[in-house]
Amino acid sequence: MFRGLFRKVTQIFQRRTKIDDALFEELEESLIEADVGYETALSLVTRLREAVRKERLATGEEAQNWLKADIERNLSAGSGVIQWAPNPPTLIMVVGVNGTGKTTSIAKLTHYFQSRGNRVILAAADTFRAGAIEQLQVWADRLKTDMIRHREGADPAAVVFDAVTAARARGADLVIADTAGRLHTKTNLMDELRKVNRVSERALGRSADEVLLVLDATIGQNAVQQARAFTDTLPITGIILTKLDGTARGGVVLSIRNELGIPIKFMGTGEKPTDIQAFNAKEFADAIFGPE
Repeated sequence: MFRGLFRKVTQIFQRRTKIDDALFEELEESLIEADVGYETALSLVTRLREAVRKERLATGEEAQNWLKADIERNLSAGSGVIQWAPNPPTLIMVVGVNGTGKTTSIAKLTHYFQSRGNRVILAAADTFRAGAIEQLQVWADRLKTDMIRHREGADPAAVVFDAVTAARARGADLVIADTAGRLHTKTNLMDELRKVNRVSERALGRSADEVLLVLDATIGQNAVQQARAFTDTLPITGIILTKLDGTARGGVVLSIRNELGIPIKFMGTGEKPTDIQAFNAKEFADAIFGPE
């Protein structure tokens, strides 16, 4: 899906026979065009400059290989894995604004874990948006998984508490909780999550194991700004990047990791429940420098 994303970057290394300031300037411009973002592009080029000096890199191929390894190294930490609780159920909170594919991502996560033998219970804790509960119920029925729900407008923390209690009673491995699909005000959103965490601590003896933010990759650098707004408010532990169907502006992956330090946990690539995969830093690095 990302193959050839850095096609112009690869061409720079192939075309230039020596590593000089002109190469670095062209490289920075091409990275920005690949939707990496100015700050991240500058950081990548600065690190490459230093590597050329210290490691005496002499050819474009050597420079490209170093940059590829640097990208893989920086994306690897925490990517593609979730923090499983020592005592089940594991609790995953999913947040994100409306339109990013949050509910569909929850369905995909459910299928992903079911296919690995885990029993999942859904918590319909987005009680503020009209239709959110019913939308999640459709997926729960389709995936044949239990869902805990209250009436519209109910306390989200109470829904999560009941879901955790039900998961423990039924021997489920995982609770995936849908939460408010809009920012409201930062104070309200933080208060809501804090309350959910306090309630889950009473039920589990700990706060939520993961707080995953769903971002739409097609909006490029706007996704970084959206992520920054959420991380200013919530303890985000990972990103689910959606709509990576071949047209997405995948360079945003690097910006999210470099500027916010948040690992990419999963990627959504379509509308079907099977269209999700754990993020793999090596495969990403291989693909973006590969042929189209």
